[in-house]
This record gives sequence, C-alpha cells and structure tokens, in this order.
Amino acid sequence: MKIKQLLFGLLLSANFVANAQDSKKEVLFSIDDKPYYTDEFSRVYKKNIDLVKDESQKDLNQYLELFVGYKLKINKANKLGLQNNPKYQNELKSYRSQLSKNYLTDTKVTKELIEEAYNRSQKEIKASHILIMVDENAAPADTLKAYNQALDIRKKAVAGEDFGKLAQQYSQDPSAKENQGDLGYFSALRMVYTFESGAYKTKKGEISKPIRTRFGYHLIKVNDVRDNRGKVTVAHIMIMKPAEGLNSEKGKAKIQDIYKKLQQGEKFEELAKQFSEDKSSSEKGGVLNSFSSGELSSNEFEDVAFSLSRQNPISEPFESAYGWHIVKFVEKHPVKSFEEMESELEGKIRKDDRSRLIVNSMNEKLRKKYAVKRDNKLYAALVKTVTNDIYTGAWKVPADTKNFDKNLFSVNEKAITGTTFLNYLNNQQKGVSEIKPVSKLVDFLYEKFLDEQLNVYYNDNLEKEFPEFADVMEEYRDGLLLFDLMEKEIWEKSKTDTIGLQHFYEKNSNNYKWKNRYDVLIVSSTKSDFIKKAHKMLKKDKSAEFIKQNLNTGKEVEVLEKEGVFEEGNEALPKNVTFKTGVTDVVKQGDYYFVTRVNKVLPAGNKTLEECKGKVVNDYQQYLEENWVSDLKKEFTIEVNKDTFEKVKKQIKS
Repeated sequence: MKIKQLLFGLLLSANFVANAQDSKKEVLFSIDDKPYYTDEFSRVYKKNIDLVKDESQKDLNQYLELFVGYKLKINKANKLGLQNNPKYQNELKSYRSQLSKNYLTDTKVTKELIEEAYNRSQKEIKASHILIMVDENAAPADTLKAYNQALDIRKKAVAGEDFGKLAQQYSQDPSAKENQGDLGYFSALRMVYTFESGAYKTKKGEISKPIRTRFGYHLIKVNDVRDNRGKVTVAHIMIMKPAEGLNSEKGKAKIQDIYKKLQQGEKFEELAKQFSEDKSSSEKGGVLNSFSSGELSSNEFEDVAFSLSRQNPISEPFESAYGWHIVKFVEKHPVKSFEEMESELEGKIRKDDRSRLIVNSMNEKLRKKYAVKRDNKLYAALVKTVTNDIYTGAWKVPADTKNFDKNLFSVNEKAITGTTFLNYLNNQQKGVSEIKPVSKLVDFLYEKFLDEQLNVYYNDNLEKEFPEFADVMEEYRDGLLLFDLMEKEIWEKSKTDTIGLQHFYEKNSNNYKWKNRYDVLIVSSTKSDFIKKAHKMLKKDKSAEFIKQNLNTGKEVEVLEKEGVFEEGNEALPKNVTFKTGVTDVVKQGDYYFVTRVNKVLPAGNKTLEECKGKVVNDYQQYLEENWVSDLKKEFTIEVNKDTFEKVKKQIKS
C-alpha cells in the first residue's frame, strides 16, 4: 500500500479537540459540485504537520494534492455504497458512543467528585452506627417518625449512654446485636455516598445528626481517624473452626504444630500447600489478593497483616471468627498518587450512587437549555388512564390511543406525543416504585421520562452543538470508509491478482536483487584454544553438530554455531569472510573468536518472485493506488479555486 496516503488517512481519523474555527470559510475545491472548504483544509494541515516526516507533505501544493486525492476516495466509497455496510455503521455507532461520553456528563461535577474521593481516601475512619429503617419512597409521616426516633436515640448517646449498647437495643441493622454497630475502618467508596459523607464530616469522638440513605436514617459515631494504610499482600495458612459444638482444641493444636515447623526452617509455601484449609489460596502457597482496610470481614486478620514487614515477616498463630491463621508478609503497596488513581476513581464513581449527582447536574443543565412546555390538559387525560394495576404489572395501554397522539411537549423541533409517554409507562411497570397514589407515581415517572428525552435529543444533536465533535466524527467516518475502500480496491486485489503481480514483478525485476551471498557455518567462542580446535574440525569438513558434541563436553558451553545464507554486509558475518569457498583464519572481534567455513558463494542477481513477494506486493499496492487516483480524477469532476488557495497559503504561512 502507499504508506504516505494511508498515514494521511489514519491521521485524519485521529481524535482531537479542534482549535477555534477560521472566522470565514470559502470553497477551496469541489468534486462533482460538492464543495470542500478552506477551514477544514487549514485545520487538518495544522493538526497533522508536526506528525508528518515526509517533507514533501509539508509543501502546501503537495498537501492539497493529497487532500484532494483523499476526498476523491471518500466520494468513490460513497458511490459504491460502502457507507451502507452494517459492519461499518455499527463501528461508527460504537465510536460515536465512546466519543460522546465526555459531552453527556457534567465534567465539572465529575472532577469535583474524583478529587473529593481521592482526598477522603487519604484517611481511614473507624465508625459505629445505629440504623432506623425507612423506605426511601415512604410516606412523609413514616419518614418523620423514623427521623424523630433517630433524634431521640442521639439525645441518649450525647447525654452519655453507651453507643454500643444503644445500637444493640435500637439499631435495625441485624448485625448490631453481635457487633454493637461497629463497622471497623473504612475509606472512600466503601459505603453509600451519603453515609460516607456523614462519617467524613463528623469529628472523632462525635455523633452525627441523622443521616438519610436509601436504607433509612443512620446515627454515626466516629471512633477513630488514621492515615490510610494503603494495601498489603500476604500469604496465610488457615485451619478452619469446626462446626458449633465440636472440639476446637484440635485445630488450635494443629496451627501450633505448623508454626513449630516454620520455626524449624520449613518453607511457608510448602506448608500452606499441604495443610492450609483455605482451598482458594493453598495451591498458590497461601498468597491472597492484595487488600486494604475494611475489605475483609475480619478486623483481626487485617490488623495482623498490616503489622508485618520485611523485618518481621511471619506472625504468630492467632484466632479470627473463621479459624486460626499464620500470616506471612509479601508486599506493601502505599496509597497511589492522584494521577495514578484518577481513572480508577472515575470508574468507581460512575458505578457508585454518587453518580446520581453527575446525572442530576446534567439533567438540570438540559432543563435550563431546552425550555419545555407541557400540554397539561393532555397530561391530565394521560394520568386518568393509569390504574392501580401498574403496581402489579397488569396495567395496559388503552387500545385506542388516537386522542393521545398529540404533542405532550416538544424539545426544539422534536415533538413527543402522549402515546410515546404511555408506552414508556408500560415499559416501566416491572421496576415500578411503591410511590402512591397512582397520580404521584405517574408524576415521578414523567420527570424521568422528560430527562431521558432531553438527554436523547441532546445526544442526537451533539454535532450541531459542538463543531469540534462534528469534525472528529466526520474524520472518523471518512477514515473508516477509506479503510474499507482500500481493502476492497487495493489491498485485496494486490494479494489475489496473481497475473497482475507477476507482470509487475517482471517489469520491475531490477528493483529486487540479491547482493553477493555466502552459505556459511560460523563457530564462535570466547576461548582461543577452543576456537583453534573448531578450526581444525572445520578443515576436516565436520558438521556443526559434531563440533558441539566434541567441544561442549563439560558444564559450560564453549562454542556456539550459526548456519545459513547471508548477504554481503550482514552483521552476522565475521569481517574476514571473502568471496571464496573454504575455511577462513581465526579472527577476534570484541571478546569473541570466530572461524567460518564458506560452503558456497552465490553471486549477486535477481530475486525470484517468491523470494521477495512481500516487498513486491507492497510496491504493487503503491503502484495500483497511484494509478487508481489518476483514474478517479477522470471519473470525477474536480474544480480548484486557485485564488482562494493562494489566500489560504498566505494565512497558514503567516
């Protein structure tokens, strides 16, 4: 293929954020009356010029030739209908989806959340909580009742009553009966966002006011705050606790016996493989995935793991809720820098409930951007069609929707009908909320529907909203078409047109020549006495295998050999090889001694097609493309505005 044109096409399809558009654009040239403008030419030239190594492409006249040739190919691709290929359309759709992500979210809010998460991740909080459960869509009276109950409990705690006992008595978190509400240590992105915020905003030793999450109201007591310990990688040997009621002393004795074996010098990894009852890690010598505080369900295990170091690598046996362990230190991983964590944090935030803040912020912007006026009379009629059957998924859209086909609202020029909203309600039945009465539920779903429609319209019109987005999509669209076209018209043809390839080779055979070549056996060694022995063996016409068997008899490899056909000037050939058969003298180059047997000399001459097929195919592709562009210039009518081009050249050079 012709590399510089392909490079040009690939560069055109690269991502970029364009600089400000030229204030005024003019028609630079046309192909079959389709205009191409000065702003695109200038932008692409400026964007690509520093990446181009071929000086000829920096010449504006030559660059215009390339640019016209490129657009000719795109016109040909469209003429052949390649833009209708489903594979092409799917790939373009996938690319647009990826590119649009940065436009469809509130990047300012996203950045703030990433920075907040990173700053919080520098600390670990040890907290306890009391939960009073209430559904997030509960009636106001039930919500107020739960809130007041949480306030009453807080008053008791602030007055000095033991928080742990209050948790046992009042908390509706089932685990509180056992752990007195203790959550251990945790860092950012471990708890639901509102709970995390409540914990990080509460000072050590203090109790928060009631914090609302989707589970209900929480009272949070912060027991401790410490620097993030990062992550640790350890291995362990575990003896599991027996079922309740069975003798546990046997397991305790076994872990002690294993510990004695370690003290006697036996390998931890081998003992883990033999005796550890954690089957998920025993085969790996007991090694666990790295973890940070709060990731495991055992505080005892975490504390022991983080207490170890290279100087103190193995713990004494200890007991957790799950059994007895011996832990071995492997590696500690400090907290990563912001740059290292930024991408990871963004991914977690998009899956975390705080992502609602990003979505809500974007929705708010779109509501301000597009002033939507609803037909309230039509909306009231729609609400009346919805019955309580929606709560069981049995509600159906009215059989006759003719009266609802009117516009419920419009987003700019796009009209959204009442029937569209009814179909949306029907599709929402499976995951419908318990919000009651029905009219309130429909209001809730309408707000979601409105936000979705605004986002769809905004996404569909990104090209109109953002010229740089439109530019990138246009270039990627053309780049994909060019690739498909080149594959169809050039690359496949050069591989399958055997007659054309043979004719091209015969016509240009002088371009594919061998230099003088040598069929040789080269022996090398760092020791002169061994190379002398090899020299004698070569003189006796001994094979490479014979030489190695007789000289590499000890533990060390004394000689190495290399056989093959090499062109004159190849670095593999020792410097004393000449154009004649026989065994050369020993020569030293660097630390090595070499001796060579030249079995045959092959004079310079033409390569066969098979010997140079890769190069011939590449050159044939280039030949086809050069002639193809000439043919395209005959197929399409091209008109270049020379005066406009001269103005563009001056603008670019200035």
